[in-house]
Amino acid sequence: MTELVRPSRLGPGARVAVVAPSGPVAEDRLQAGLDLLRGWDLDPVVAPHVLDAHGELGYLAGSDADRAADLQRAWCDPSVDAVLCARGGYGAQRMVDLLDWEAMRAAGPKVFVGFSDVTTLHQAFATRLGLVTLYGPAAAGVDFVKNAVAQEHLRATLFTPETVRTLTSRGPALVPGRARGVTLGGCLSLLATDLGTRHARTGARDGLLLIEDVGEQPYRVDRMLTQLLRTGWLDGVRGIALGSWAGCGPYDVLRTVLADRLGGLGVPVVEEFGFGHCEGASTMPFGVRAELDAEAGTLTLDDPALR
Repeated sequence: MTELVRPSRLGPGARVAVVAPSGPVAEDRLQAGLDLLRGWDLDPVVAPHVLDAHGELGYLAGSDADRAADLQRAWCDPSVDAVLCARGGYGAQRMVDLLDWEAMRAAGPKVFVGFSDVTTLHQAFATRLGLVTLYGPAAAGVDFVKNAVAQEHLRATLFTPETVRTLTSRGPALVPGRARGVTLGGCLSLLATDLGTRHARTGARDGLLLIEDVGEQPYRVDRMLTQLLRTGWLDGVRGIALGSWAGCGPYDVLRTVLADRLGGLGVPVVEEFGFGHCEGASTMPFGVRAELDAEAGTLTLDDPALR
């Protein structure tokens, strides 16, 4: 696993496109998110179908074709410096195969931000475009528009990434040790569901895996980790940083599952890094070389996430 290309950081006046590749978006939260971006001296533009709702499947933000067209149009627009996802939910898997990856590669690197269901796109951006991406808050997400900590960490990552090169855990080491590798990961359920698809990573070898999830009971987390183990996807992973597990059952039970499934890999595992589905979520870069120090509870990037 090698480092990926780092896009350029944003500056005042940068144009950012907001797209909805997955679930439907609440207009009031979208407007709140746009106001925040404007307050950062950014120029946000909303893709045409962001507020659409699928006529029959209410959990989708419009048709697969329209969601894909919005993302591709935004990415290929030379005036756009970054593409931010409005929310997660479900639907990215349905549209990822409709994207013209050759055209998007030709458009060159730019910043891409999203989390949760957007894990599918993070994987595709790594394998098809070779780009560092940011696993960070959704532009119209309640955990973003109502949380100053999440806002500030994303803002710093976008504008002054050298100030957030060290990310700190809020919890203890599940397995001690120190490891170096290239960051990857996302939402566990999406990584498991993506196995075997043509845009997904083939494994985590030589990587530092960053994973989290929401609303999955401990036995389901067990099942997904076991699937990754049985397929060999976790073979050669160097270390694991765990994010939030909101709604995933009693944490003492979940912790037992995590220790049972990950402890045998012989690599450092650190809990509670505070990314994903939680208040004040940190923005985590995928595709950069870093060091995970379990005893210190730190993940330190060799270089800033953005150039």
